[in-house]
Amino acid sequence: MMEYAKVILPKVTFSKFLFRKELFKCLKWMKPSERSEFKSWCQRSFSHQYPDVLNEAFDNQLA
Repeated sequence: MMEYAKVILPKVTFSKFLFRKELFKCLKWMKPSERSEFKSWCQRSFSHQYPDVLNEAFDNQLA
Protein backbone atom coordinates (compact mmCIF):
# COMPACT_ATOMS: atom_id res chain seq x y z
CA MET A 1 0.00 0.00 0.00
CA MET A 2 2.88 2.34 0.73
CA GLU A 3 4.19 2.13 -2.82
CA TYR A 4 0.71 2.75 -4.20
CA ALA A 5 0.38 5.84 -2.00
CA LYS A 6 3.76 7.15 -3.15
CA VAL A 7 2.55 6.96 -6.75
CA ILE A 8 -0.98 8.27 -6.28
CA LEU A 9 -0.61 11.14 -3.81
CA PRO A 10 1.80 13.26 -5.89
CA LYS A 11 -0.60 12.94 -8.83
CA VAL A 12 -3.54 14.46 -6.92
CA THR A 13 -1.83 17.42 -5.26
CA PHE A 14 -3.58 19.77 -7.69
CA SER A 15 -6.80 19.29 -5.69
CA LYS A 16 -7.02 19.50 -1.91
CA PHE A 17 -10.27 17.50 -2.01
CA LEU A 18 -8.73 14.63 -4.01
CA PHE A 19 -5.51 14.68 -2.00
CA ARG A 20 -7.47 14.37 1.26
CA LYS A 21 -9.68 11.63 -0.14
CA GLU A 22 -6.73 9.56 -1.40
CA LEU A 23 -4.70 10.11 1.77
CA PHE A 24 -7.51 8.84 3.97
CA LYS A 25 -8.09 5.88 1.64
CA CYS A 26 -4.40 4.95 1.80
CA LEU A 27 -4.36 5.18 5.58
CA LYS A 28 -7.45 3.01 5.80
CA TRP A 29 -5.83 0.24 3.74
CA MET A 30 -2.31 0.56 5.12
CA LYS A 31 -0.83 -1.88 7.60
CA PRO A 32 -0.29 -0.35 11.04
CA SER A 33 3.41 -1.17 10.77
CA GLU A 34 3.73 1.06 7.69
CA ARG A 35 2.00 4.13 9.10
CA SER A 36 4.98 5.68 10.89
CA GLU A 37 7.18 5.57 7.79
CA PHE A 38 4.27 6.79 5.67
CA LYS A 39 3.67 9.74 7.99
CA SER A 40 7.32 10.76 7.73
CA TRP A 41 7.24 10.54 3.95
CA CYS A 42 4.03 12.60 3.79
CA GLN A 43 5.47 15.27 6.07
CA ARG A 44 8.60 15.56 3.91
CA SER A 45 6.64 15.58 0.66
CA PHE A 46 3.48 17.55 1.36
CA SER A 47 3.75 19.56 4.59
CA HIS A 48 4.43 22.74 2.65
CA GLN A 49 1.26 22.34 0.58
CA TYR A 50 -1.34 20.66 2.80
CA PRO A 51 -0.25 20.80 6.47
CA ASP A 52 -3.86 20.99 7.66
CA VAL A 53 -4.88 17.84 5.76
CA LEU A 54 -1.86 15.93 7.06
CA ASN A 55 -2.56 17.00 10.64
CA GLU A 56 -6.18 15.95 10.32
CA ALA A 57 -5.31 12.57 8.83
CA PHE A 58 -2.56 11.61 11.24
CA ASP A 59 -4.25 13.04 14.34
CA ASN A 60 -7.26 10.84 13.53
CA GLN A 61 -4.98 7.80 13.31
CA LEU A 62 -3.82 8.31 16.88
CA ALA A 63 -7.36 8.30 18.26
